[in-house]
Amino acid sequence: MHDIKAIRENPQAFDAAMKRRGLVAQSADLMTQDEGLRAAIAAKQDAETARNAASKKIGAAKASGDEAAFESLRAEVGALKGKIEAAGEDEARIGVELRNKLLSLPNIMADDVPEGADESANEELRTWGEPTELGFAAKDHTALGEALGMLDFESAAKISGARFAFLKGDLARLERALGAFMLDVQTQEHDFLEVSPPLLVRDNALIGTNQLPKFAGDQFRTTTDHWLIPTAEVPLTNLAREAIHDEAGLPHRYCAYTPCFRSEAGSAGKDTRGLIRMHQFMKVEMVVITTPEQSAAEHQRMTNCAEDVLQRLKLPYRVMLLCAGDTGFGAQKTHDLEVWLPSQNTYREISSVSSCGDFQARRMNARCRAVGEKKARFVHTLNGSGVAVGRALLAVMENYQREDGSIEVPEVLRPYMGGQGVIKS
Repeated sequence: MHDIKAIRENPQAFDAAMKRRGLVAQSADLMTQDEGLRAAIAAKQDAETARNAASKKIGAAKASGDEAAFESLRAEVGALKGKIEAAGEDEARIGVELRNKLLSLPNIMADDVPEGADESANEELRTWGEPTELGFAAKDHTALGEALGMLDFESAAKISGARFAFLKGDLARLERALGAFMLDVQTQEHDFLEVSPPLLVRDNALIGTNQLPKFAGDQFRTTTDHWLIPTAEVPLTNLAREAIHDEAGLPHRYCAYTPCFRSEAGSAGKDTRGLIRMHQFMKVEMVVITTPEQSAAEHQRMTNCAEDVLQRLKLPYRVMLLCAGDTGFGAQKTHDLEVWLPSQNTYREISSVSSCGDFQARRMNARCRAVGEKKARFVHTLNGSGVAVGRALLAVMENYQREDGSIEVPEVLRPYMGGQGVIKS
C-alpha cells in the first residue's frame, strides 16, 4: 500500500510511477479523498471541542439557576452531538474509500526496471548451461508420463475437473524427492528457516500480500471464509505482521514446501496441456523480511539461491529482469528464472524472485527499529520460488528423457530415490 503523505508531498512523481504501470494519473482523485478525510476529521474535532466547552458551562448555568442558559446550552450540546456523529460517519466512509483505492494501486517499480509493455521487453541478465541436445525428437512431459503410466489427467478430470493430475509410482516419488532436495539446499546451505504453515488463511493475510482485494478471482475461497493459499508467500510473509522487529535480528529468512492453489481465472486457453498451469501444485517458497538497506542484496541472494537448485539439477536456464509491463502488482523489481524445455525448444518460467520494498509491510503494519532508536520504520519484504516443484519435475522429465521413453534420475536426487537411477515402465 502507498503512503498518502508521500503522495501528497510529491504527486507528480506518483503519477509518473503509475504511468509506468499503464495507469492514468491517480494523485488528483487520491488528494480529493484525502482532503475530504482530513476535513471530516477536523470537523469532528472542532465539534468535540465545542461540545466539551458547552458541557462545562451547563453545570455553571444549572448552579446559578439560569434556566434559559441551561436549556440553550443543553440544546447546543445535543446539536453538536449530531455534528460529531455525522462527521464521524463521513470520516469512516471516506477513510474506507481512500484505503480501498490505495489497496487497488500497484507498487512503484524500481528505477532500473526496463520499460516495455510485455514479456518481449524483458532483459536477459545471464544464462547457465547449454540448451539440451537430445539427439532424437523430444517428447513433452505429458507424453512421457502417460506412456510410463505414471501421469494421469483423465482420472483426475473425473473427480476434480481440468487442470488437475494424478502422479503415480516413481513420478510421485520423484516429485517428493525434488521437494525434499530443495528444502535441504535452502535450509542447510542457504540459511532459510523451514516452516510448515497453515494452508488456509483469512482475508487480512491475503490483503497483506496484495492478493486481495484486486485478485480475489484468482483465489479459491471456502465456505468458512478462509482462502486456500496461492503460494506459501502469504503465510510466511504474514509472520511479520503487526509487530516491531529488532533490526539487529534481521533478515528473517523463511522457506516452506506446500501445495499451492490457484483458480487461473485469466489463463483460459493457456498451457491447457500438461503440468505447467495447474489449479494445484507443489512449490518451495522463500520469503525474506529485512531492512531497507539490506533489501537489494537479499534480492540478489535469493535469486542465487534459486539458481543453485537448477545448477545442481544440471538444468539449463536463463535469468530475466522483467520489464515494467510484465512486473507483478506487488513487486518493485522481479527476476524470473526460466528453465529450458526441449519439447517446446524454449525457456519457461520456473521461479520468480521479487523485491516488494515496504509495499506489503504497510498493508501488514510490519515494522523494525534499531536499538536505541525511538522511531520504527517499515520492513522490506521479498519472496521467490526456490523453486516450483511441479515445473522442476517436468523440466527433469524432458531434459533427462531417453529415446526409449525412460527418464534418467539426476545424480543429486538419487539419494532421495533410494539410489534409483532410471524411471521406466
